[in-house]
Amino acid sequence: MPDLRITEIFLSLQGEANTVGLPTVFVRLTGCPLRCQYCDSEYAFSGGTLMPLDDIVSQVHDLGVRHVTVTGGEPLAQPNVIELMQRLVDASYSVSVETSGALSVERVPVEVVKVLDLKTPDSQESHRNLWSNLAHLNPQDQIKFVLCSRTDYDWARMRCDEHGLYERVADVLFSPSHHQLPPRDLADWIVADRLPVRMQMQMHKLLWGDVPGR
Repeated sequence: MPDLRITEIFLSLQGEANTVGLPTVFVRLTGCPLRCQYCDSEYAFSGGTLMPLDDIVSQVHDLGVRHVTVTGGEPLAQPNVIELMQRLVDASYSVSVETSGALSVERVPVEVVKVLDLKTPDSQESHRNLWSNLAHLNPQDQIKFVLCSRTDYDWARMRCDEHGLYERVADVLFSPSHHQLPPRDLADWIVADRLPVRMQMQMHKLLWGDVPGR
């Protein structure tokens, strides 16, 4: 029976992306091949519990909401996650996957909303961006930049123009790195440049701070 190594399954409000504020079940997989300097989920790098897919889907069902986010770590580092997402789609859940952009999204079920990071220079992992992933994005998908500085902001603007990202996906998300880039600075830059992006802050951190499982 296929299984996955799971760090936690919990119910909270979606704190990011264009479903922010919706009650959502989070399935956090263990393990990640990246080491972004601002990572807020290092506790998911190791450990976890091996769980059969049937048990994961059962726990999601018991939490009683229809929105599910598969996250990590890096969820696509575990091949069986593709089957998990397909099972959730087949059970009529609204499913999204949060991925670093370093691993291929080609096999992600088409019904699943991909929230794909593009790593900026200040993340210290921009060399891991798998640019071929852009060809596998659908109009419902989202691209996220976590920005640490004005240098990151300018880099992200250039990548958006270079790859036509505004027209490629539902939303381009600009997020200030927590404690590194003042949110008001980012807001002022977006307004001054009239960028067609959605600025987002991590609502769960505003509500609960850096508490795992929230």
